[in-house]
Amino acid sequence: MSKPIKILFIGDIVGSPGLSLLETLLPSLISKYEADFVIANAENSHEGMGINEEIIRALYGMGIHVITGGNHSFAKWKIYPYMKTDPRLLRPMNYPKGAHGFGFGVYNVPGTPHKIGVVNLQGRTYMQPIDDPFRAAEWVIEKIREETATIFVDFHAEATAEKMAFAWHVDGKVSVIAGTHTHIPTADARLLPKGTGYITDVGMTGPYHSVIGMDKETAIKRFLIQTPHKYKMANGDNRICGLFTKIDPETGKCLYISPVTFPAFETGSES
Repeated sequence: MSKPIKILFIGDIVGSPGLSLLETLLPSLISKYEADFVIANAENSHEGMGINEEIIRALYGMGIHVITGGNHSFAKWKIYPYMKTDPRLLRPMNYPKGAHGFGFGVYNVPGTPHKIGVVNLQGRTYMQPIDDPFRAAEWVIEKIREETATIFVDFHAEATAEKMAFAWHVDGKVSVIAGTHTHIPTADARLLPKGTGYITDVGMTGPYHSVIGMDKETAIKRFLIQTPHKYKMANGDNRICGLFTKIDPETGKCLYISPVTFPAFETGSES
């Protein structure tokens, strides 16, 4: 039996607080988990919305192999030309034909003879009504399986029901489904019956002294007054939220899945 492929996934990186924390801590996390392959969602890395080339280069320099995105992948128009040139920078593949960039890729796992397919998909419930992620997945899974059984999916969606329905739909056909977008980590990381590792949402990497990364007072005003307010990044209580998995490269089945939270959230004392 081949050695498992160890994958570290970093949840939505939010602005400079998330980037600064990663720069400091990611090398030690990669070492701790002996990660063979590192993936990060960075659609909110530039000022809380979008991404730029400088950040992309910095993330690669930290040891990240593939960058995934979501509904904010296209928030900064200056990145559009670059998106056409970098197959390691992904955006949801179920955007309509003609959208810039790549929605999936097959990559060599450094130091091993194995390959990994990474797929970025976006849900439609309470989000933009783009193309069907379920049928898009059926097509891309068959294509990737021509090269490797190891398939990692970043499913970027608002509705938990949509994420869970997708997971049951592809259980046993992909290795791992990491839910992203809501910025709040869920406690349901588990192995599904046919061998797919699943979590509804990995959570964000950034400031938790916030409302999903946004300045608290600005977010409160939006709810109290019900009028638009300029997005303002938060800072403080910065944490990395991610996911660590082990995959059997022969079968593509997930052998182990566990959330990564650093520093851990404090829950107080029972006494």
